[in-house]
Amino acid sequence: MVRERGECFWQWGDPELHTRTHNETLSDGSQIDVQVRLSRIGATQMFIGVYGPSGALIHEESFDSRPGETMTRAMAWGVGRARHMASEAQSPPRKVVSR
Repeated sequence: MVRERGECFWQWGDPELHTRTHNETLSDGSQIDVQVRLSRIGATQMFIGVYGPSGALIHEESFDSRPGETMTRAMAWGVGRARHMASEAQSPPRKVVSR
């Protein structure tokens, strides 16, 4: 399945930096892609991508710095965030009732 990458992904990418990646297909077919790396100055950076079952872009975001976080800790946080965002994207819209 080819993912529909957005501008955020292409701006974040840097093939010269070592990156750790977590790819996962969720039970509904949605896909998450979380990547962490150390910048050239040693800052922990992260990319989070959420894609639909067909690979359609749902959400992408990146962080230039995760102060005080190791790559492992940032990855764990990012995977949790990506899973949450994927589940929210698949939830039916909530009706808001004014009182």
